Amino acid sequence: MKIEKGRRVTVKVDLSVVGGASLEKNTVEYIQGSGTMLAGLEAVLAGLEKGAKKDGVLKAADAFGNKALHPMKTMKRSEFPKDVKLKEGERFTAKGVAGGMDVVLHIEKIKGDDIEVRLVHPLADKDLKYAVEVVQVSDPRPPPPPAAAMKIDDELKLEDEA
Repeated sequence: MKIEKGRRVTVKVDLSVVGGASLEKNTVEYIQGSGTMLAGLEAVLAGLEKGAKKDGVLKAADAFGNKALHPMKTMKRSEFPKDVKLKEGERFTAKGVAGGMDVVLHIEKIKGDDIEVRLVHPLADKDLKYAVEVVQVSDPRPPPPPAAAMKIDDELKLEDEA
Protein backbone atom coordinates (compact mmCIF):
# COMPACT_ATOMS: atom_id res chain seq x y z
CA MET A 1 0.00 0.00 0.00
CA LYS A 2 1.39 3.39 -0.99
CA ILE A 3 1.32 6.56 1.08
CA GLU A 4 -1.48 8.74 -0.23
CA LYS A 5 -3.95 11.24 1.20
CA GLY A 6 -6.02 9.74 4.02
CA ARG A 7 -3.69 6.81 4.77
CA ARG A 8 -2.44 6.17 8.32
CA VAL A 9 1.36 6.26 8.18
CA THR A 10 3.93 5.15 10.74
CA VAL A 11 7.41 6.42 9.98
CA LYS A 12 10.79 6.61 11.70
CA VAL A 13 11.98 10.21 11.46
CA ASP A 14 15.39 11.71 12.11
CA LEU A 15 15.15 15.49 11.70
CA SER A 16 17.85 18.08 12.35
CA VAL A 17 18.83 21.60 11.38
CA VAL A 18 21.37 21.51 8.55
CA GLY A 19 24.73 21.92 10.28
CA GLY A 20 23.02 22.16 13.66
CA ALA A 21 21.02 20.56 16.40
CA SER A 22 18.91 17.42 16.23
CA LEU A 23 15.19 18.24 16.40
CA GLU A 24 13.55 14.85 16.53
CA LYS A 25 14.51 11.21 16.29
CA ASN A 26 11.35 9.23 16.81
CA THR A 27 8.72 6.94 15.37
CA VAL A 28 5.58 8.93 14.56
CA GLU A 29 2.13 8.09 13.29
CA TYR A 30 -0.02 10.52 11.32
CA ILE A 31 -2.71 10.68 8.65
CA GLN A 32 -1.28 11.77 5.28
CA GLY A 33 -2.78 15.10 4.25
CA SER A 34 -4.21 15.95 7.68
CA GLY A 35 -1.78 18.82 8.27
CA THR A 36 -0.12 17.32 11.34
CA MET A 37 3.15 16.54 9.54
CA LEU A 38 5.39 19.12 7.87
CA ALA A 39 3.98 19.64 4.38
CA GLY A 40 7.43 19.29 2.82
CA LEU A 41 7.98 15.97 4.59
CA GLU A 42 4.53 14.73 3.52
CA ALA A 43 5.48 15.53 -0.08
CA VAL A 44 8.71 13.52 0.30
CA LEU A 45 6.79 10.56 1.72
CA ALA A 46 3.94 10.56 -0.83
CA GLY A 47 3.95 7.41 -2.94
CA LEU A 48 6.39 5.47 -0.74
CA GLU A 49 5.57 2.02 0.63
CA LYS A 50 6.40 0.08 3.79
CA GLY A 51 10.16 -0.41 4.11
CA ALA A 52 11.11 2.56 1.91
CA LYS A 53 13.91 4.81 3.15
CA LYS A 54 14.74 8.31 2.04
CA ASP A 55 16.97 11.14 3.15
CA GLY A 56 17.71 14.65 2.01
CA VAL A 57 17.21 18.31 2.85
CA LEU A 58 13.97 20.26 3.19
CA LYS A 59 14.41 23.88 2.21
CA ALA A 60 13.22 26.36 4.85
CA ALA A 61 10.15 27.31 2.77
CA ASP A 62 9.06 23.64 2.73
CA ALA A 63 9.65 23.16 6.46
CA PHE A 64 8.70 25.92 8.93
CA GLY A 65 9.18 28.88 6.60
CA ASN A 66 5.75 29.06 4.97
CA LYS A 67 4.61 32.57 5.93
CA ALA A 68 0.94 31.63 5.50
CA LEU A 69 1.25 29.22 8.46
CA HIS A 70 2.48 31.94 10.82
CA PRO A 71 -0.44 33.57 12.63
CA MET A 72 -0.93 37.30 13.11
CA LYS A 73 -1.49 38.98 16.45
CA THR A 74 -2.13 42.55 17.55
CA MET A 75 -0.09 43.62 20.55
CA LYS A 76 0.10 46.86 22.52
CA ARG A 77 3.23 49.04 22.48
CA SER A 78 3.45 48.55 26.26
CA GLU A 79 4.15 44.82 25.71
CA PHE A 80 7.55 45.67 24.18
CA PRO A 81 10.60 47.00 26.04
CA LYS A 82 10.20 50.76 26.66
CA ASP A 83 13.65 51.71 25.37
CA VAL A 84 13.22 49.99 21.96
CA LYS A 85 12.26 52.00 18.88
CA LEU A 86 9.86 49.80 16.92
CA LYS A 87 9.99 49.70 13.11
CA GLU A 88 8.10 47.64 10.57
CA GLY A 89 10.18 44.66 9.44
CA GLU A 90 12.05 44.28 12.75
CA ARG A 91 12.09 41.02 14.68
CA PHE A 92 12.01 40.30 18.39
CA THR A 93 12.26 37.01 20.23
CA ALA A 94 9.62 36.14 22.82
CA LYS A 95 10.13 33.39 25.38
CA GLY A 96 8.00 30.31 24.82
CA VAL A 97 5.27 29.43 27.28
CA ALA A 98 6.16 26.93 30.04
CA GLY A 99 9.69 26.34 28.76
CA GLY A 100 8.51 25.78 25.19
CA MET A 101 10.30 26.95 22.07
CA ASP A 102 10.81 30.71 21.68
CA VAL A 103 8.72 32.58 19.11
CA VAL A 104 9.96 35.27 16.76
CA LEU A 105 7.72 38.35 16.51
CA HIS A 106 8.01 40.00 13.09
CA ILE A 107 6.55 43.52 13.09
CA GLU A 108 4.22 43.79 10.12
CA LYS A 109 2.41 47.08 10.83
CA ILE A 110 2.38 49.85 13.42
CA LYS A 111 -0.88 51.74 13.98
CA GLY A 112 -0.47 54.11 16.91
CA ASP A 113 -0.31 51.99 20.05
CA ASP A 114 -1.30 48.79 18.18
CA ILE A 115 1.52 46.67 16.80
CA GLU A 116 0.58 43.93 14.31
CA VAL A 117 3.07 41.09 14.51
CA ARG A 118 3.44 37.77 12.75
CA LEU A 119 4.32 34.90 15.10
CA VAL A 120 7.16 33.24 13.21
CA HIS A 121 8.50 29.78 14.03
CA PRO A 122 12.11 30.08 15.25
CA LEU A 123 13.23 27.60 12.57
CA ALA A 124 11.46 29.44 9.73
CA ASP A 125 14.72 30.40 8.04
CA LYS A 126 16.48 27.04 8.56
CA ASP A 127 16.90 24.17 6.10
CA LEU A 128 16.24 20.79 7.71
CA LYS A 129 18.04 17.51 7.12
CA TYR A 130 15.81 14.43 7.21
CA ALA A 131 16.11 10.66 7.15
CA VAL A 132 12.87 8.66 7.07
CA GLU A 133 11.89 5.00 6.99
CA VAL A 134 8.30 3.94 6.35
CA VAL A 135 7.27 1.42 9.01
CA GLN A 136 3.62 0.96 8.06
CA VAL A 137 0.94 2.30 5.71
CA SER A 138 -2.68 1.41 6.41
CA ASP A 139 -6.30 2.45 6.08
CA PRO A 140 -7.11 4.92 8.89
CA ARG A 141 -10.44 3.27 9.72
CA PRO A 142 -10.36 0.45 12.25
CA PRO A 143 -10.95 -2.98 10.72
CA PRO A 144 -14.39 -4.52 11.18
CA PRO A 145 -14.69 -6.89 14.15
CA PRO A 146 -14.12 -10.55 13.33
CA ALA A 147 -17.24 -12.61 12.61
CA ALA A 148 -16.71 -14.69 15.79
CA ALA A 149 -16.91 -11.55 17.92
CA MET A 150 -20.15 -10.53 16.21
CA LYS A 151 -21.67 -13.96 16.97
CA ILE A 152 -20.74 -13.68 20.68
CA ASP A 153 -22.20 -10.16 20.80
CA ASP A 154 -25.48 -11.39 19.25
CA GLU A 155 -25.67 -14.24 21.80
CA LEU A 156 -25.18 -11.78 24.68
CA LYS A 157 -28.03 -9.60 23.37
CA LEU A 158 -30.35 -12.61 23.18
CA GLU A 159 -29.59 -13.57 26.80
CA ASP A 160 -30.17 -9.97 27.96
CA GLU A 161 -33.61 -9.91 26.35
CA ALA A 162 -34.73 -13.12 28.09
